[in-house]
Amino acid sequence: MKDRNSLISENTGLVHACARKFMGRGAEYDDLYSCGCVGLIKAADNFDESLGYRFSTYAVPVILGEIKRYFRDGGSLKMSRSLKELSLKITRFCEKYEREQGRAPTVKEIALSLGISDEDAAEALEASRLPLSLSYETEEESRQIDVAQESQEEAITEKMTLHTLLAGLPQRDRELINLRYFKGKTQVLTAKELGMTQVQVSRREKKILLSLREKMTV
Repeated sequence: MKDRNSLISENTGLVHACARKFMGRGAEYDDLYSCGCVGLIKAADNFDESLGYRFSTYAVPVILGEIKRYFRDGGSLKMSRSLKELSLKITRFCEKYEREQGRAPTVKEIALSLGISDEDAAEALEASRLPLSLSYETEEESRQIDVAQESQEEAITEKMTLHTLLAGLPQRDRELINLRYFKGKTQVLTAKELGMTQVQVSRREKKILLSLREKMTV
């Protein structure tokens, strides 16, 4: 097994890949990268190659875990003042609209009512879902806004882990999964491309999926 320093220096690309998944959520990239590096160091310190996994397979969830902790611990997340103001206006409009109409307004209805573009309305709606507690101030008022959290970190963790596991498959197995699940080909067409029978594809596919499921739940 490579020494700790080699594992860290050769896998900083994993940190960048994980950090980029959280861009656009209000955090500074340098902060995300720093947290990810802490995760990479922890992974290097605790990795046990006897488990039979590649280091990257083990490290990605650990790195993402550190970045997630940054958000849970109230990391410094920033939104522009204009976006905060627009988000608040839309929140108030939606509350009033739902009381009067009995349903939530569409993005287009919000845009038309507030005299803004559909794109601006959609952006402000998305911003209102960030896991933030904002101290909001305008010339007229100062108040605390508790914005509802709609976290996607768990989904991101699963996707990153699955991506790493797929990259670690033997080439032929990787081609089989690519044809079946990324190109949407039937088992018959997949068998023709790989020089296998449909039965062989079916059996191999089941084994690969079972192995992936087991590793995803570790």
